Amino acid sequence: MSNLLKFGIPKGSLENATIELFKKAGWTIIPSSRNYFPSIDDEEIKCNLIRSQEMGIYVEKGTIDAGIAGKDWVLENDSDVEYICDLVYSKVSKRPTRWVLVVTEDSPIRKIEDLKNKTISTELVKFTKKYFAERNIPVKVEFSWGATEAKVVEGLCDAIVEVTETGSTIKANGLRIVETLMTSNPVLIANKKSLKNKWKRSKIEQIATLLQGALKADNMVGIKMNAPKNKVEEIIKILPSLNYPTISNLYNSEWVSIESVLNEKTVRDIIPKLLKSGAEGIIEYPINKIIDK
Repeated sequence: MSNLLKFGIPKGSLENATIELFKKAGWTIIPSSRNYFPSIDDEEIKCNLIRSQEMGIYVEKGTIDAGIAGKDWVLENDSDVEYICDLVYSKVSKRPTRWVLVVTEDSPIRKIEDLKNKTISTELVKFTKKYFAERNIPVKVEFSWGATEAKVVEGLCDAIVEVTETGSTIKANGLRIVETLMTSNPVLIANKKSLKNKWKRSKIEQIATLLQGALKADNMVGIKMNAPKNKVEEIIKILPSLNYPTISNLYNSEWVSIESVLNEKTVRDIIPKLLKSGAEGIIEYPINKIIDK
């Protein structure tokens, strides 16, 4: 096939959430236990399963045309790629992850300047070196193969740069966050040469639009009801809508149909109010995508 987009699916913590997001956006991806090429119900896309830590490298080389990775690892590899859009996966986390500078609770280090000529252990070596070099703070940065928190506890280094969401685990281990060095979330990236191809650019933009639409629809539902015309204004005041609700006249009747989109947690609170205001036949339905210009 002449028109084929090679797309990278992140292997690891983002894998299942990415597959779920694609399903909501309209594509079914089926992983295989025997290889790194999941099947997808789109003949114009070929999927590759690639670790998020390496996604930027392969996208930059053009081995794949586009893919999803953590922004942290794209920056760590200093990958020369095009950022298409952010993808904040609420199914994985309701907040971005943070890479933080961490010391023991009793450490005399209170600010990053106190790390001068000290040793830092982390998986994010290149970024950490660049971060301190830009601030003219000389430090020694060592690569950590894992169990990074234990190294600062055991005194094998003066501080660590570790990833966290809430910081609760760090605090529970008797450690203290000195500063946040970077926040990260999944991003859709593309090879710059691939984007010069009109067809590939269009396909990548299609994927971006539908993925963002699926994320925007997360936790949102549609609600529809019938109501007397003389109760419309009262009901509209109750509905927190993305835009104005849609109102349609019912055939040969003094009643109307009212339709709106709102957060699903809101529904449980407003349904009793809607009933008291004269609404009837209330229907709640799921929404897969919300697409804006």
